[in-house]
Amino acid sequence: MGQAIAGHADYNNDQIEHAQLLDEPPETLSLGRYVVSSSFGRAVMENWQSEYLQFFLFILATVWLLQRGSPEYKELDKAGTESEQDQMIGEHATPDSPGWARIGGIRTWLFSNSLLLVMGAIFLGSWFAHSVTRWSAYNADQIGISRSR
Repeated sequence: MGQAIAGHADYNNDQIEHAQLLDEPPETLSLGRYVVSSSFGRAVMENWQSEYLQFFLFILATVWLLQRGSPEYKELDKAGTESEQDQMIGEHATPDSPGWARIGGIRTWLFSNSLLLVMGAIFLGSWFAHSVTRWSAYNADQIGISRSR
């Protein structure tokens, strides 16, 4: 909500300043129209892109430290990944273990890395959405420039 309100005010101020320079009436937007505009989408996607990149890198660093035997997470004699027997997966799984733990292979790898994969996918999605909204805002600006000439 804060980004919508502040962005709306900033957008309309820019429109008023631009109109004053060209000596034309300003083309301001209502809050509802601004929230569905490419300018608002670009701002939101820009924020999400940076946030999800931070989440992705934080998870990656945490996993790396955990697997390297960081003293905050594991004892020094237990550095590295645990064995399948310690994790009770693959042939060491119990009958009441979930299916992914009994089967192993790609399913176990996907489950073991699911949080990192999801955050990476969300980051890539927000990057793509930011690119599309930025392109749309650029095109809208170009149309506005060509109208004022």
